[in-house]
Amino acid sequence: MVASDLPVLRPVSDEDDLDLFRRFCVEPGLIGLDWRGFQDVQGVAKRFAEDGFLGSRDGRLMVCAGERRAGFVSYAEGLYAGRGPYFEIGIALLPEFRGRGLGWRAQAMLCDYLFALAPVQRIQAGTHAENVAEQRSLVKAGFQLEGVVRACEFRDGAWRDGYLYSRLRSDPPPAL
Repeated sequence: MVASDLPVLRPVSDEDDLDLFRRFCVEPGLIGLDWRGFQDVQGVAKRFAEDGFLGSRDGRLMVCAGERRAGFVSYAEGLYAGRGPYFEIGIALLPEFRGRGLGWRAQAMLCDYLFALAPVQRIQAGTHAENVAEQRSLVKAGFQLEGVVRACEFRDGAWRDGYLYSRLRSDPPPAL
């Protein structure tokens, strides 16, 4: 992949971006295993009006491949034991952009962005035991598997395990 093929992260900026978010709210197959039922599509415009999805504790950035919207990355702040701030990140790509190397690069770029702007020591990401592609993506993005989080998610009528990955500030960033 040459530099011109790298994904671009940018703020949410227009109605077309919001339309992409609305699709993830109402198209069950689009988000894969992370489907949590139909979501309020009006919430997308409300959140955009509130802070443009650029909150200090959580937010979203668009992932673009050239001029095309490929999906988005998200971040949410957490706190361990009342003392250790961290971010949990996620990604959702449209099916036609999966498997092309955009996802792991976008997640690595998001980590670099968050480490540059916030005094956090760790960034973590969870994924499903079945999502082998995302597990590989996280490792490529510089994350290490910490372990299994048992029965952490209710999905498809049952409690399911998840995998927890982390990248520490002191871990070497991957070469993009």
